[in-house]
Amino acid sequence: MVSLSPNLKAKLAQPLKIGSFEVKSRVLQSPLSGVTDMVFRRLVRRYAPESMMYTEMVNATGLHYVKQLPKIMEVDPNERPISIQLFDCRPDFLAEAAVKAVAEGADTVDINMGCPVNKITKNGGGSSLLRQPEVAEAIVREVVKAVDVPVTVKTRIGWSDKEITILDFAKRMEDAGAKMITVHGRTRAQGYNGNARWEWIARVKEVLSIPIIGNGDIFSVEAAVKCLEQTNADGVMCSRGTLGYPFLVGEIDYFLKTGEILSPPTPIQRLECAREHLQALWNYKGDRGVRQARKHMTWYAKGFAGAADLRGQLSVIETVDQGLAMIDRVIEQLANGYEPELEIESGESLGTLVAT
Repeated sequence: MVSLSPNLKAKLAQPLKIGSFEVKSRVLQSPLSGVTDMVFRRLVRRYAPESMMYTEMVNATGLHYVKQLPKIMEVDPNERPISIQLFDCRPDFLAEAAVKAVAEGADTVDINMGCPVNKITKNGGGSSLLRQPEVAEAIVREVVKAVDVPVTVKTRIGWSDKEITILDFAKRMEDAGAKMITVHGRTRAQGYNGNARWEWIARVKEVLSIPIIGNGDIFSVEAAVKCLEQTNADGVMCSRGTLGYPFLVGEIDYFLKTGEILSPPTPIQRLECAREHLQALWNYKGDRGVRQARKHMTWYAKGFAGAADLRGQLSVIETVDQGLAMIDRVIEQLANGYEPELEIESGESLGTLVAT
């Protein structure tokens, strides 16, 4: 049985204060490269209307050289609270990008200092900043000076097991003006392998006064509660657990607010959500949206009779109508009596998605 300790329950009943900005939920949707576009965020927000959402990470250098803002930076004026995440290693470019982010409607600006992917780190961004704390500090100071919304940081516990530097690094970010830090409990070298080491999140929480958000291995309500209990973090951020399951943030949020666990969606409900997701991506991005939808559709197709076959078919769809027809056929089969099979795979098997 999942339960909250009285002290934790009292703490989580209060709004999350990020500098001058308040969020009425302690559960956040992580920025995910190639995933958290406006279509995906709308689905998550349906079940978690008060949670903070994040855009995909935006390259500040790229933003400096274009006249038109990239589509990944687009936000719905009604989708608040919303944060735009930026990455780079140039303080001046990041400050310039932050001004544009605020003009687009960002309630906070998040700086990515945790992405482990080579194409990001080799250019000095993402988790490579863990090895350049002076640069990271300068970035936060410049961005804080440039905008009047809270500036936050998402990072990891260190570069490798031999370079776990999060305690000093996080303190530097706080001193530079960061109003919240999200800590993914893995090193850059780990990527998404092994277990998240929540004990380091707890240690960061002990030495900082700003809110600390726990991230890593939050695949269920039970995992979220364990993370909060073990770390004393001020909230949790869901990443890969929401792939093909935009219900998760809302499920955790509901439990933290009521102490009750919602019934999980049925396979048919999940497929209906997949159908809506596919149609919305087509409406928003056209053929490119259909290509992007392939991975989403395979994430939805788990945990029911015929899921493996459907995954294979959806991974190569060429048109929206083709995908919709495939999903509709399986929905009809399930509605006519197919018994669900226990085909659900663990969160660690969800692939190599860039969780930024």
